[in-house]
Amino acid sequence: MRIRVENLWVTFKNKVALRGVCLDLFGDGAQVVALIGPSGAGKSTLLKLLKGMVRPSVGKVWVGSFPLHEGGGEGLQQVRKRTGMIYQTFQLIGRLTVLENVLIGRLPHLNLTQGLLRQFSEQDLAQAERLLEEVGLLEHAWQRADALSGGQQQRVGIARALIQEPALILADEPISALDPKNAQVIMDLLLGMVCRQGIPLLVTLHHLEMVRHYANRVVAFKDGQVFFDGPVSALTSEKEKDLYFGEEEASQTLGGLPSALTA
Repeated sequence: MRIRVENLWVTFKNKVALRGVCLDLFGDGAQVVALIGPSGAGKSTLLKLLKGMVRPSVGKVWVGSFPLHEGGGEGLQQVRKRTGMIYQTFQLIGRLTVLENVLIGRLPHLNLTQGLLRQFSEQDLAQAERLLEEVGLLEHAWQRADALSGGQQQRVGIARALIQEPALILADEPISALDPKNAQVIMDLLLGMVCRQGIPLLVTLHHLEMVRHYANRVVAFKDGQVFFDGPVSALTSEKEKDLYFGEEEASQTLGGLPSALTA
């Protein structure tokens, strides 16, 4: 699902999270795009915006054919329905079983009554079990989610995102809470599953060795702006140094905002 961003600004109170961002992602088909940059650079804000959890202050954003900048309604619901999300902190409901946590990914496909009563179909149950088998957790299906290890919980998160039948997956630091061995296992699993199904993946990462190994394209953010956008091979050590250790390029205050934000 193609993403297009034009002159995007996002502000929170008196702070700027994103400023003047222009991007065109996944227009050439399914691929893996890594978002990198210092903490607070705007990466997570962009993911939340693409999921419909944050509104743009200025600018235009299309996810597929849906213009998020035009507000709520059916378009926003379709974006949320078709966009899977994998979280840094797993975001599981500990008291529910592993199977129930996976099935939560089917809620956007149910009507209000079905969702409130959790009336999942036999097809939903079969799909959840198949995905749990793929991530190696079928034997834990009826175990409480909070009894699992961190790596196992992130596998549940992957299965929950995929059962949503997404046209796009956003992953916000999916391996930062894991040890190096589990981090590689999770990335291999995630990339293998999304590539087999042809689902575009936009993932924020801090581990540059993982970026070089898994990503097709890198978008680096610094101070809320796009600092670098290109193939992994073009991300030189000099650019990395400037990204993480160079001087700040823009103030995080409201100075320099477009007139639409200062009127």
